[in-house]
Amino acid sequence: MYVPGLLIAAPSSGSGKTSAACALMAAFTERGLTVRACKCGPDYIDPMFHREVLGVDSRNLDLFFSSADALKEEYKRHVSGADLVLTEGVMGYYDGMNTDTDAASSYDVSRTLELPVILVLSGRGASLSLAAVAKGMAQYRPDSRIRGILLNRVSGMLYPRLKSMLERELKKTGCEIPVVGYMPEDEAFSFKSRHLGLVTPRETEGLKRKTRRAGEILSRTADLDLIYKIAEEGAVQCAEARKDAEEKETALLKRNLRIGIARDRAFCFYYTGNIELLEKQGCRLIPFSPLSDRELPGDLDGLILGGGYPELYARELSENLSMLKSVRKALRRGMPCIAECGGFMYLHEKMEDENGREYSMTAVLPGKTFPAGKLVRFGYICISSADREKSGAAGYIKPGEMIRGHEFHYWDSTDNGRTCRAVKPDGRRSWDCICAQGNLFAGYPHLYMPSLPEFAKRFAERCEEWKKRRKKDGRDESER
Repeated sequence: MYVPGLLIAAPSSGSGKTSAACALMAAFTERGLTVRACKCGPDYIDPMFHREVLGVDSRNLDLFFSSADALKEEYKRHVSGADLVLTEGVMGYYDGMNTDTDAASSYDVSRTLELPVILVLSGRGASLSLAAVAKGMAQYRPDSRIRGILLNRVSGMLYPRLKSMLERELKKTGCEIPVVGYMPEDEAFSFKSRHLGLVTPRETEGLKRKTRRAGEILSRTADLDLIYKIAEEGAVQCAEARKDAEEKETALLKRNLRIGIARDRAFCFYYTGNIELLEKQGCRLIPFSPLSDRELPGDLDGLILGGGYPELYARELSENLSMLKSVRKALRRGMPCIAECGGFMYLHEKMEDENGREYSMTAVLPGKTFPAGKLVRFGYICISSADREKSGAAGYIKPGEMIRGHEFHYWDSTDNGRTCRAVKPDGRRSWDCICAQGNLFAGYPHLYMPSLPEFAKRFAERCEEWKKRRKKDGRDESER
């Protein structure tokens, strides 16, 4: 089975990639196609938006986290059962992990997966200059794979002239690239805030209506048949899904570990690759809400506290005393736990909000988190153990090993931990991080576990040991 796919790119952020991607997903879904989505780079927000608002299964494609061969396999597994896959680019098309490289850029993903590209160009305040931009983007790399142009912020009256001019001028330079349509100035194409943790269910319904309208408009202003034909150039043979399902089922039958995973408005950042890897280790993920549930689910063998927006819900989290007590009790008894960014903040004694008010948290870790007034850390990192002894980072990361991750946070901590060392990919900057003690591994970095599969394996093994010990003791550690 071959599944068509394409990548939606632009010269820079703010050009309309997200608007185009969401409108196309909505339009093709309305046609009855099963659409899958992908997002280049480490961002959580857009895949979450694809899933929660558009109802489209989505995952990250990242060539810093994954090798080219691993990315191809991840993509093939993801597309299984789909009629079309739309991948949203990140930043400018050629912008990579550093200012002087295209490594891990949207172009790098397109080249690796051999995906054709639709280039989104903002037509506001420009005409002939658009031809220069399109020519430069298409010819900057000989294998740019740019197969179509979608204009943004263009009126229906001006579009025919712009389309004719662009195609004519590009043909003169040897770039025969069709203009496949346009997005008019319309509120339906405005997705300024996609932070689902910031919106209520009612607002989410409003976003769903907006994306449906965007899809309806694009169905009239773009040539969807031509876009699908371009996507067929990037058709890929999907992987056998049955084998994947059998591996997960075998692991569950062998271990059947119940792992609590925080999922609500405050905690919502999880990489699909991490979830899949944990499931292959026999982890059955049990969602719970630190905001609204009174206590942890019963009979848990481990805990995962992901990233999100806990600072926006500090008061509600602090007032849920029974949940604070439940988490504190479980972790102090030794339940294995991975806590990232927002989850790490939740484990502190105090959390300060943006107005300087302090709220009590679980007090599993000493100190408090507070707004730094600036972006504290941003970008890719390589994390290794700072412990040269055999145990490494509490046994999760052995000496000589490295796991890849990403940081993006405006809040800081009075104690970020010193168990590991984070190093930027260029090696120019590094810092201490991670509080790892006993079965706990907590810190600001978001980990990409498939870059060190042994990490997930060791977590599952610790959960299995905890399960055996708990059953031997004849008690559920989450009981009051």
